[in-house]
Amino acid sequence: MVAAFEFATATRIIFGPGSVRQAAAAAWEFGRRPLIVTGANRERAQVLGLDGVVHCIPTEPTLPMIREALAAAREAGCDVVVAVGGGSAIDAGKAIAALLPNQEDPLRFLEVVGAGQPLAYAPLPFIAIPTTAGTGAEVTRNAVLASPEHGVKASLRSPLMLPRLAVIDPELAVSAPPPVTAATGLDALTQLIEPWVSPRANPLTDALCLEGIRRAAASLPRAFHHPGDLRARTDMALAALFGGLTLANAGLGAVHGFAAPIGGEFAAPHGAVCAALLPHVIRANVTALRSREAGSEALRRYGLLTGILGEDPATYTLRLAQELAIPSLSAYGITPADIPSICEKAAAASSMKTNPIALTAEELQRTLSAAL
Repeated sequence: MVAAFEFATATRIIFGPGSVRQAAAAAWEFGRRPLIVTGANRERAQVLGLDGVVHCIPTEPTLPMIREALAAAREAGCDVVVAVGGGSAIDAGKAIAALLPNQEDPLRFLEVVGAGQPLAYAPLPFIAIPTTAGTGAEVTRNAVLASPEHGVKASLRSPLMLPRLAVIDPELAVSAPPPVTAATGLDALTQLIEPWVSPRANPLTDALCLEGIRRAAASLPRAFHHPGDLRARTDMALAALFGGLTLANAGLGAVHGFAAPIGGEFAAPHGAVCAALLPHVIRANVTALRSREAGSEALRRYGLLTGILGEDPATYTLRLAQELAIPSLSAYGITPADIPSICEKAAAASSMKTNPIALTAEELQRTLSAAL
């Protein structure tokens, strides 16, 4: 018997090379005064052919950045939000669209470190246009924001935050430099593996996870070594999309549980953090499952990945991270002295709730140590 499940995603998805050319007309269907959110590269806004107020989010979004953007958008009278960029720009745009009608301080709505207050009013229409193949934020219902005062990242989350339109054009990722391709691509792979072994997995997320993992395994190395390969870029855009769809409906795991406090305390790109952690979290989960839940469904699922990847997933992801020149976590200034506090915060992260097994404090510390 198949257990009952629910699946929710963006209202509309447009996928394919050249599809960005449809974005401007779609934006005018939703409003007359767009706020265009970009990452550090403000020129990204030009690919839309859309007149509007441009606001840059130069790094992964923080609460002060969101407060500043909200003030600018309210002053300009913006009535639709379009984000074009990587996951940071899209998360920022999603948060801005949600908070413009909900005028209390953003911290009130944040999970873990805030009050987790539900949105009282529906967000403004939001259009997401990714330029990297990684986070899948174009089809998720949350925005990850850093709170510098708490030294952690947490989510602003609501079913109302699903984008009205996601436009995924693989051509936009062709210019991404190899380190960005590597980090975002391994983030996409992480966001396919973690939902695959999640206790909330369902037949629909399973199908997307397996197809996405196959495409990422075949095409991520090629996109890294041959950036102009549009077929590889298209596969990775699909893998990232599938990862977003699955994580939004089945959850994530310990990799993202660790990534939340690390990203809040250190200047470490999210994708690179996930890439450095992934093989060690897989190994920790498999070891714990064999020890305490030898007959578990999650352990069987890790075994199925061995058949797809050609070797056990921990070994495969470690070898792939080395091929793609992913640095260890120590490259970002993380030391053994930081391990206890990171693990304490990670244990409270929302993503830990859907890890396939509850890892002990000792297992968490050993896993993080292996990634340094």
